[in-house]
Amino acid sequence: MNAGHQHQTKLALVTGGNKGIGFAICRGLLQAEFEVILAARSLDKAKQAIDQLQSTQVHPLVLDVADDHSIHDAVAEVQRNFNQIDILINNAGIYPDEGVNILTIDRDLLDRTINTNAFGPIRTAQAFLPLLEEAPTSRIINVSSGYGALDGLSASVPSYCLSKLALNGATIMLAEALQSKGIAVYAMCPGWVRTDMGGAGATRSPAQGADTAIWLATEASPKLSGKFFRDRQEISY
Repeated sequence: MNAGHQHQTKLALVTGGNKGIGFAICRGLLQAEFEVILAARSLDKAKQAIDQLQSTQVHPLVLDVADDHSIHDAVAEVQRNFNQIDILINNAGIYPDEGVNILTIDRDLLDRTINTNAFGPIRTAQAFLPLLEEAPTSRIINVSSGYGALDGLSASVPSYCLSKLALNGATIMLAEALQSKGIAVYAMCPGWVRTDMGGAGATRSPAQGADTAIWLATEASPKLSGKFFRDRQEISY
């Protein structure tokens, strides 16, 4: 990031932007002429991803959403370089339910997944709120999952389902709390996407998975705040 950078184009911050759906979201936002802050858990990961994007409009940021100190440091870093953020995309997440189900999962794994996938986006939204408030129309987009919908819960994917169910609940509450500030908050399901998380057999490309997030960042009505989307259509929580 360049110190004293003057903000002209819209600026989006994408957590977990170094691979998979997050990387595809960064690419799509650059194509939509956004400036992008690509956040990853290490500077090396962020820079490797940025090298692939071949754009001068993308900036690296170290951010581990499971760690409040990391979130605090990331906010300070962004504030040193930018006056506002227009879009926050809470994409970072983990999917660690291999070999466990709701009858066998231990508390540590439940803690780790919900801390990253649900509490992480809440704390990130809280921390970046002063920057979001500086933008004339800002939006928060939470990358959720059909596994977080009430009719999509699976006993064989326990911590991930519960974490995304909680993230969906947080989306509703954040939308309510931020309505008076004119900040829209959405949740979206990317579908089953070919990533490290989704596996090689998945039916969608990362670009297809990212499409709804980019639509929410660019075109969706702020009146749809608090809603849950797949394929640019509202779906039920």
